[in-house]
Amino acid sequence: MDELERLIANYQPTEPTVELVKKAKIALLSGISGAGKDTIKKRLLQFPDFSSIVSHTTRAPRINNNRPEVDGVDYHFIDSTVAAQMLRNQEFIEAKFVHGTVYGTSAAEIRAAYEQNKTVIADIDVQGAAEYEILAPQSISIFIIPPDYETWLTRLKSRYTTEEEFQAEWPKRLASSVKEMTQALSVPYYHVIINNDLDRAVRVCRDIIERGDLFNRQDDEARLAARRLLEHIRQYNNIV
Repeated sequence: MDELERLIANYQPTEPTVELVKKAKIALLSGISGAGKDTIKKRLLQFPDFSSIVSHTTRAPRINNNRPEVDGVDYHFIDSTVAAQMLRNQEFIEAKFVHGTVYGTSAAEIRAAYEQNKTVIADIDVQGAAEYEILAPQSISIFIIPPDYETWLTRLKSRYTTEEEFQAEWPKRLASSVKEMTQALSVPYYHVIINNDLDRAVRVCRDIIERGDLFNRQDDEARLAARRLLEHIRQYNNIV
């Protein structure tokens, strides 16, 4: 185990950071690749009462949706030395080590939004959402799914310039999506949204964030739809 992996394995946020997270208004957007969570997040951020959480990562910037990622917008891109120092200084709320790469959310991101009385929105995977659920159970977790298998494939393929590029990435996308949906449907705290109409999805997301307790029945219906979609994904790809 190298130093970064060891620091993350033993990482705990400070008590003031935990208290800050408990007081802040936090909305967590998760969903399978191609569900539309990035687009929904961008639409929500057009409202003045929302603010974005920009995570830190040690990976290099990539081309995402045919555009290069921007430092400070998509991620704060840092090197391993800076990441190790931030971990030692307990500057993160949560941090994880994935395939040799550090991903973490700094307390400074939450503090800035809290001081402006804004709801912070994080685009986060189910593992990160589970960590927030422990730290801040008052946070609102939303899991976004496409309306059906065919629409999902069309959206995914649109991200690639050639069929060959898509097929090279497909096994990884498929495995990740099945894992994320399975995990999301196994816990009780997610509100589930079917993104079959972007304007409606944005409106429902905003309503859930502002009045989450009113959506239990709709969540039940959306969870049933999500389970059907997961079954279809497994069937079409012969996943047991």
